[in-house]
Amino acid sequence: MKKRWIKTIMILCLLAGFSACSEDDSDVTNITEEPDPTDPTEPGDTFPGPTYADNYTNIAGWANRSQWNLANVHDPTVVKQGEYFYMYQTNASYGNAHEGNGNFHARRSKDLVNWEYLGSTMDQAPEWIKQKLNEKRADEGRPPIQNPNYGYWAPAVVQVGNVYRMYYSIVILDLIEGNDNCASWNEESYIGLMESTDLASNVWEDKGMVITQIPDGIEDLYRDSCNDWSAYYKFNAIDPSVIVTPEGEHWMIYGSWHTGIAAVELDPNTGKPFQLNTEEDYGVRITARGNINTNRWQGLEAPEIVYNPDTGYYYLFLAYDELSVAYNTRVARSTNILGPYVGIDGQNVTEGAEAWPMLTHPYQFNNHTGWVGISHCTIFEDPDTGKWYYSSQGRLPENVPGINASNAVMMGHVREVEWTSDGWPVVAPERYAGVPETEITEEDIVGIWEQITMDYQYQVMQTSENVVFNANGTLGGSMGGTWSLDPSTNTLTINGNECKLLDAWDWEASPRKVTISYSGLTTEGRPIWAKKVQ
Repeated sequence: MKKRWIKTIMILCLLAGFSACSEDDSDVTNITEEPDPTDPTEPGDTFPGPTYADNYTNIAGWANRSQWNLANVHDPTVVKQGEYFYMYQTNASYGNAHEGNGNFHARRSKDLVNWEYLGSTMDQAPEWIKQKLNEKRADEGRPPIQNPNYGYWAPAVVQVGNVYRMYYSIVILDLIEGNDNCASWNEESYIGLMESTDLASNVWEDKGMVITQIPDGIEDLYRDSCNDWSAYYKFNAIDPSVIVTPEGEHWMIYGSWHTGIAAVELDPNTGKPFQLNTEEDYGVRITARGNINTNRWQGLEAPEIVYNPDTGYYYLFLAYDELSVAYNTRVARSTNILGPYVGIDGQNVTEGAEAWPMLTHPYQFNNHTGWVGISHCTIFEDPDTGKWYYSSQGRLPENVPGINASNAVMMGHVREVEWTSDGWPVVAPERYAGVPETEITEEDIVGIWEQITMDYQYQVMQTSENVVFNANGTLGGSMGGTWSLDPSTNTLTINGNECKLLDAWDWEASPRKVTISYSGLTTEGRPIWAKKVQ
């Protein structure tokens, strides 16, 4: 593979704290190699990377759906059939563009960069939901709801043999009334199942209910206060994901906010629990946030477990905090599907410890508004290449000038996932653009980078600082210390922290261009993201 060209860099007067020019080798790197015009990864080349705008509000409406690409994406799930990746999602969209046009919308792509909108997968809520709802209300001595209001949330697709199973959430938006006639939380939610054998046809057959909530007797139905968010049920029946273990067991992982995250075993033949006769049949709690016995309102949701045969671990990915700004992604791991799941700090996440590492967080590189609300991810492996990917929505921050309701702009993000030598995933700083892989050398590293060393701060965006990589293996700019490269594994070690190098697309540059990036973790499990800018 060709080396990328690095133009002459004069590291002078460009960074805060550099008040004078210097001729010392530690501050100036001269590389005079000429660019190869035939190399499609050279800076200034014509590599056809994505050019679509992050602010898509001018095409957000339903009439422009053929132009959406990854606009109007929320809570994606991705699966591959043949040469196409297929993506399905929650109905959420800018200006409610999906409203009245079906549910659980689909799109597909051959390259994870250019996406074709396919349409909805469900015209309207299946009749069984209203039937189940009113049967339950009758058992409780309450009147039926004749015309329920539905919310369509968080599907997950898994392949089982030649069949693709879509597990979906439908929430009854009619609210339970408390003693002061206020509503505390949704009446009921259900996880259902649809199946298809041909994703290109976008034809799905509904298979009915998989699971719903079950009261656990600790709380009663009614609320005394509008601020009382304690649940009357054991597990919240939304946000499903399904994993098939190497032994052939099928498990659904589900739950959101109320009382933690559950795992329930499924019958491989039906895709549903073997039975739902007792409270225990609804699953076992595999993680919570805080005291698992008293905290019935928890800022975590969107669980997904994947198994990596190269490490021998199950990885539990979680979304923390509210979704509009603070959303961030955590992960813990276990050698057993039911746990205990443990973080990088050795703490027991199954028993309520905070999950570390953190993989994503609201962030901002220079020359861009930045992204917030980056979580509720799906983690998937390309079966043809063995490469791993992370996909979620990203939201623009609140109050971006010139954009009405900017925080409702939800762009689908696809990012590469790499694995550290000790078996933890890290997520690429830049969205995937199909940039060809190159041989990254020490000469390529030398120059100026924007680095974000993220701390966890609720609703606070993490911003970048300039770091200088000197040819003698030292660091300058906002950070001192040393660096070294292992080109055989594309690993950059920065002051003892292992970072994985990736060929990347600089989405924030104008015009956008090819660059290189790295992603790593601090010893405490906080992400280190960076891209080369000069």
